[in-house]
Amino acid sequence: MNPTATLSSKYQISIPKAIRAAQHWEAGVTFAFIPKGTGVLLVPVPRLETLKGIARGASPEGYRDRSDRV
Repeated sequence: MNPTATLSSKYQISIPKAIRAAQHWEAGVTFAFIPKGTGVLLVPVPRLETLKGIARGASPEGYRDRSDRV
């Protein structure tokens, strides 16, 4: 059975321990809520430090820019 959570009277939800442990989420992680149909997708927002160097070696050649748009 999948872990579940209940919305409290203060509109808070606790993420089940099994999910937190599997995703290695700790206190202080920021999340984005993305509406999807009748539900919502919960996605952790990466910290700036973890994005450092992510585009290293990327070439801007061949990418579309505003002049290519219709």
